[in-house]
Amino acid sequence: MLHLHKQQNFSFVLLLFVALAIVYGRKTADVSFQQNYKVVWGNRHVFFLQHGREVQLSIDKTSGAGFRSKLDYASGFFQMRIKIPNKDSRGVVTAFYLTSRVYKRMGEKHDEIDFEFLGNNGEPHMLQTNIFANDEGGREQRHSLWFDPTIDFHSYGVLWNQHQIVFYVDEIPIRVFKNNSKVGVSYPWQEMHVTGSIWNGEPWASNGKRIDWKQAPFTAHFQGFNIHACKTPNTNNFFCYSPYLWWNDHKHCQLNPLQQKAYQYVTKKHLVYDYCSDRAQFHKECQIN
Repeated sequence: MLHLHKQQNFSFVLLLFVALAIVYGRKTADVSFQQNYKVVWGNRHVFFLQHGREVQLSIDKTSGAGFRSKLDYASGFFQMRIKIPNKDSRGVVTAFYLTSRVYKRMGEKHDEIDFEFLGNNGEPHMLQTNIFANDEGGREQRHSLWFDPTIDFHSYGVLWNQHQIVFYVDEIPIRVFKNNSKVGVSYPWQEMHVTGSIWNGEPWASNGKRIDWKQAPFTAHFQGFNIHACKTPNTNNFFCYSPYLWWNDHKHCQLNPLQQKAYQYVTKKHLVYDYCSDRAQFHKECQIN
């Protein structure tokens, strides 16, 4: 009976994946890294593969590495295929995120939307997501993944529009953050660029333990450098909220019934930590939800 139950769970997730891939799959030819991105640190730890359509970032005791988009964006769908380090990588963080420019000396506060892999030591792989708005963070969620992200590439995507932020793993929505700014909830509005990196996250990402540098270098691979988003500042920011941009249309104001079902399933089976469980009093959206 238990074996049958596991089979049913696997079949359900597989069917959801296939259905959502049909709904959300946008078959566009991959572009090279250089078309939309540039290396910003750790140049000696960046390697280009497949004629620039795959990038390997590595980290050792001397340095990690990172890249960012050449342009900033004010709304869009941002997705990348990633394969994370396959060793005991406790404390090594592989990240894919959106972040605004920050000029602290001018009093500006930053916005950010994060995917972060917190390393692994043979335990279930954890994916952390977080959202900063007007410098207000502390909105972490952690999910156990239903696959091994070190073996092959999987897609990780963010839909960001004036209605909601949705995090996707292999086209399946795992997190939704609604725009509740009308009732005083901070929401990301600033222009943001796209970043990928691998960096030393100890002791925060390793439960106080040290990275095992004897296993270095640790490597992460990135593919899929297309960006479906509204560029700034070449475009009037008001246009970036136009419903004529597909990621802003009525279909993307909320999850459809199939996506909602998938979201509820993943939340029930794979959400292992939610900031609202212990810090709800600091975040008004927790009380709304």
